[in-house]
This record gives sequence, structure tokens and C-alpha cells, in this order.
Amino acid sequence: MRRPALRLLPLCLAMACAARAEDTPRSDWALCPDSATLPVYRPPAEGGTPPADRTALPTDVSALALDLSGEKVTVLTGEVELEQGDRWLGTDKLTYEHDKQQFRTEGPVRYQDSGLRLQAARAEGDLAADLVRLDDVQYQFNDEAGNGRADVVELRGKQGTLMGGSYSTCPPAQRQWEFKAANIEVDQERGTATATNATLRLGGVPVLWLPWVSFPTDDRRRSGLLSPTVGHDDRNGFEYEQPIYLNLAPHYDATLKPRWLSDRGLMLGAEFRYLGATDASGTVEGTWLPNDDVTGSDRGLVRWRHADRLTPHWSFRADLSHVSDPDYFVDFGDSLPNTTITQLQSTMGLYGRGQYWEAELLAESWQVASPILLPSQLPFRRLPAAGLRWERPYGEWLELGLQAEATRFEGEDRGGGNRVDLQPYVQLPLGGAAWFATPRLAWRYTAYSLDPSLVPPGADDGPSRSLPVLSLDMGAHFERGFDWGGRGFLQTLEPRLYYLYVPYRDQDDLPLLDTQPLTFAWPGLFRSNRFAGADRQGDANQLTAALTTRVLTADGGREVLSLGLGRIHYFEAPRVTVPGAGALSDEGSAWVAEARWSASERFSLGLAHQWDPDQSGTQLSAVRGQWRYGERGVVNAAYRYRADLLEQADLSFLLPVHRNWSLLGRWNYSLLERQTLEAMAGVEWKSCCVAVRLVGRRYLREFSDERNTGVYLEIELNGVGSFGRDTARLLDDAILDYSR
Repeated sequence: MRRPALRLLPLCLAMACAARAEDTPRSDWALCPDSATLPVYRPPAEGGTPPADRTALPTDVSALALDLSGEKVTVLTGEVELEQGDRWLGTDKLTYEHDKQQFRTEGPVRYQDSGLRLQAARAEGDLAADLVRLDDVQYQFNDEAGNGRADVVELRGKQGTLMGGSYSTCPPAQRQWEFKAANIEVDQERGTATATNATLRLGGVPVLWLPWVSFPTDDRRRSGLLSPTVGHDDRNGFEYEQPIYLNLAPHYDATLKPRWLSDRGLMLGAEFRYLGATDASGTVEGTWLPNDDVTGSDRGLVRWRHADRLTPHWSFRADLSHVSDPDYFVDFGDSLPNTTITQLQSTMGLYGRGQYWEAELLAESWQVASPILLPSQLPFRRLPAAGLRWERPYGEWLELGLQAEATRFEGEDRGGGNRVDLQPYVQLPLGGAAWFATPRLAWRYTAYSLDPSLVPPGADDGPSRSLPVLSLDMGAHFERGFDWGGRGFLQTLEPRLYYLYVPYRDQDDLPLLDTQPLTFAWPGLFRSNRFAGADRQGDANQLTAALTTRVLTADGGREVLSLGLGRIHYFEAPRVTVPGAGALSDEGSAWVAEARWSASERFSLGLAHQWDPDQSGTQLSAVRGQWRYGERGVVNAAYRYRADLLEQADLSFLLPVHRNWSLLGRWNYSLLERQTLEAMAGVEWKSCCVAVRLVGRRYLREFSDERNTGVYLEIELNGVGSFGRDTARLLDDAILDYSR
């Protein structure tokens, strides 16, 4: 009895695989409340994971009555149930003819396992012919939204056929989209299915007809078409991209991306991915537009990314890029950050890490990627650069360390030079549960060997610099509990002092190979150098005084409020600078204030402000607020100001206005130039299984008044994919927490 009844169970899995080509997340059926789905027949098994080999498990059979009166016929009637592991099958009557090895049921057949549940009007089978047939089938996945029907399902060994089959992630009573096929042939051994006379229906209206289509029934990769991308903008006209996936081997694959641009021609794109024998992996991708109809030249981009773990301590990484011309990102970038790329970086190197050390040996190069940048403005290439960072504790209160770097610099028509930078140090990390004090003594030595083109007349081609760097970092942590509004809170008080002494050295004879002033903010209060790079070591005789206080909830430790205030006081006015840098104050830095307030888990406000007492004015100010409401609603507002450089306002939102409808948009405006940098507005209709987004964008293409306008439409079918422009990615970039 075990074999004929449970012969239905593989069929259920086969039919489920035939109905879908990929796993789909559970939909939010709260947006489609009239689900009319199949009920759960049995409580889920504990653990929720099916056993690796169900066939090895025993089968329990139960019924209200067992009739053995017929010759070579067994009849089970009344609440017939068969259970094997996580699989359960129930029917009203089951008849098995022993000599013919045939069985049939009378009344509905119900089935459930950890993955799906189904019901059929009747079932019959011939074990000698290895044939099973189900009529009028309805199925539903347990943890996913996929469901559908079939008029007839037949299984012959590992070959299956669904006649009049359908699949959707929408509830059975609200078919906003549905895939139907007159006939679906399933090959479980190969993991593929072919459908004939197939249609995709939106709202009951056929929008796509395929006389024949093949698709996978499991997670094995296969070649085929991916969802296309459609869009339009001022620069390129109508765009259509049709990705073609090629499953070349288990350890490498490729995706071809032909892209038709009505104003420019056919752009060919491709991506090749591979895996190595150990932990190696990489991607080669590129585009090529032969004889651009607008410029008359060949355009393209190529990029290679690779990562390989050579040993437990050493790895190799590469990220190499090359673009055909400086206007490429201006013409083909799809967002403000992409269209404002000015230089393209390429790096390749060996990286090591041990218990007390880190090391690297790399090469780095740059390419002009914007028409506003000249080759002479590119950073020097590093061919190569070697670095070592070592720090080791000796006992409880002593640490020794070394930071070392040796680099060969080469410039575009500017010559180059060699630089060695060494900084050994010793520090004493003293402290207790509520305080710390870390005195640190370092010695920095930097030496050069310069090409003649970088040596001023009469100057030394091998200058050097040597000086001590002393610091003392001290802090404490106090806390107290208090009640407010019937809730318990914890407040901290965290004072911190940082003293830094670096004697002055005249460094005007040293070249500027990779050095520039660092942007001053809260972390700058505690830096040992106000410059990035080794060409300048700022002199200092200064003391930073800072105070931070935080308010945390006593039960969960959530930070409700954080306030910080700090400033650097100069005992001696700094003198080391670089050409073009602003003059430093004689007394001290700007006051730096930071604040964060989270009134609830749905509302937050952040502030960063710098006030210069010498100028009696604001140097920097940034405010950002976020309000989240409902399931998806979010409003973000920000203001950014930096004296004589920028002043911008930024507003973005996703506003649900109905169960299914949402308004979305972003406005990024420059108050300094009095112009809009990016404006976006759109509408989204989203149900439990379909999302439609229509978005219009107008944004600055480059550092000029030239703008671009685009209109994008995307239709997303849960469980199938999306059609149109990838607006979800654009919205993720534009609206903070859009996809939360």
C-alpha cells in the first residue's frame, strides 16, 4: 500500500517545479486580502526542513475502514491518510488492484509537505507503466506566494506533463498577472520544462504570446533571455537593452547586453564572471559602441575586477578600468554621481594580514574621465607602492609599532620620484573601566629621490624631513540613570582631551606628490596630522577639548540623544601649509558641534555645525532629518553648507496615499548657484504581486548648465522579474531607506 499512494508525492514536487523558474519571496497579501488560497491541512512539522532522503522513512497509513473482501483488491475508506516524514496525503477513498498494479481515488485528494500544498478532484495511476494522473489540480507554495492550477497532470517516470497549467504569485481570487500554457512538459532529470502556446496576462489581458518557451525548474543555471530594460532620455533617445545569459560552465558564465540607442546606434555590452580553483573570483565587463552616430567615433568602457586568496595571510586584488574618451560617463551615465565622474582609478596589488601586521604592494593609475579635467591635473601614478603597518603589545601597558611606506610616483608629462616614509612609535595604553590615557611618541622620517623635472633650480634632488610626533589622548566615562515620562534612561558624560606636539620644520622644498589638506570635521579634532599623504607633516602645539553626552533607553540601550562639542586650542599658531590652502587661525580651530536625536524609531534628526570665532561665522553646517511612517512611508530632508563652496537643500520622499498607490520624488537644489541639480517625481502602484513605477527625472549631466530629462517605466512581476528601466535601483540611490 505504501508504494501506490506515495507515488503521488514526487509528482507534487515536479508540478511545483514546472510552475516556476525561480524562488520568490512571500508577497504581502495584505494588499490583496481576498486570497482564496488553499488551507493548511496539517500543522507544519517542527524544524521546517525536509529530510535528505524521505524514501528511507516509514509510511504510516490510517483509515476508518479497510476492505479486503475483493480478490486482489484493497479498499481504504473514510479519512484516508498517508504520512511519511514531512509529507502528508489525504483522501476519502483509495482503491488498489494488486494484479494490475493500479490505484484510483474517489473524492478530492489533498497533499502537503514543507514546500507546498495542493488538492485535486481525483487521482489514478498505473505502477507497471510508472504513470500517475491528477485531474483538476490547484496548488499553493507554503512559504512563497507562487500558486496555480492545471486541468490534467501526468507523470511518467521523471517526465511530467501539465495540460492547461497556470502560475502566478497573485492570490487565486485576484489574478493581476498570470502565466498560462496549453501544455507544459517537465523533465525532472534535466531540470527543465518546455511550454507551448504560452501567454502572459496582465489583468486578464494577454500581453505576451510565445508559441514555445523553455525554462528551468530548479536552481541550476541555464542560458536564456533576461528581463529587458527600456527607457528614454535627451542624450541617447529611445533605449532598449536585452540581456542574454550564457551558462558556459559550472565555474564561469557570461551575459551579453546589446543596447539599442536610437540617436547613437547599437552598443554591445558583455559581462564575464568566473571562479577559480580556490577562493578566486572575478568579473570582466565592457561596452563598445562602434561609430557613434553623434560623435562619429568608437566609444567604450572595459573593467576587470579580480580577488584571489593566495595563502591564509596573502591575497591578490585588482580593479582595472579604461574608458574610450572623457565624455563617456557624461553621455551614458544614468545618474548625477555617474555623470560627474572626473577621473577613473585602476589598482592592482598584493595584500597581507597577520596577527600584528598588515602589508601591501600595489600599483595605482588614473585616467581622465571628464572634459573639464586636464591630464596634468591627475594624481601621480604609484608604480609601485609598498606599505607596512606593524603593532604589537608587550605586557599590559606597552605597545610598539611601525608605519612604513615606499612609493615610486610617475606623473603625466611631469616626471616623478621616489619617496620613503617611516614612522616608528611607542605608546602606553593606560586605562580602567571608566578612564583611559594613552601617551604616544613617534618619529617620522621622510626622504625623496626626485626626477630633474620636479627639482626647482638650485634645489636638492634628495630632500628629507625628520621630526618627532608626541601626543597624549585622555578621556573618561561617567553615567547615571534617571526616569522621565515613566521610562528609565541612562545618561553618559564623556570628556576627552587630546594634546599634540609636532615641532615646526620648513617643508617648502618637499614636493606635493599625493598630499592635500584633510576636510575638518569631528574626527579632525583627534588627528595627528591635518594633511593626507606624507609630503607634509603639520606642526602642532595644541590641545583638543571635547565633551560628549548620550541618553540611552535603560531597557534596550537605544540611543535617544547624542550631543558633542569640541575645539582645538593652539598654543602656537600652525605654520606648515600647502599652496592654495586657506590661512589657519592663530588661536584655534572652529568649534565643532554634533547632535543626533531619535525621538522614536521612526523619527531622527542629525546636525553637524562648525563655527569659526575668528571669522564670527559658520564654516560648515549640515542638517538631516528622517520621518518614517506606516509600512513604507519615508520623508528625508537635508541641508548642507560649506563656506564659499556649496549650499544645497535635498528633499526626498515616498508617500503612500492609498493601499496600493504611492507618490515618490526627490529635489536636490543648489542655493549657491540657484539651480536644481536633480529633480525626480513619480508614482508607484504596488499590490501583493505587481508593482508599476513611472518616474520622470531631470538632472545635471556635468559641471555645467547642460541637463538631461528621462522618463522611465518599470513593471515588476513578483516571481518573474521586471520589464523596463531599473527604477528601483535609481530610487534606492535617490531616496534614503526606499527599500527598507
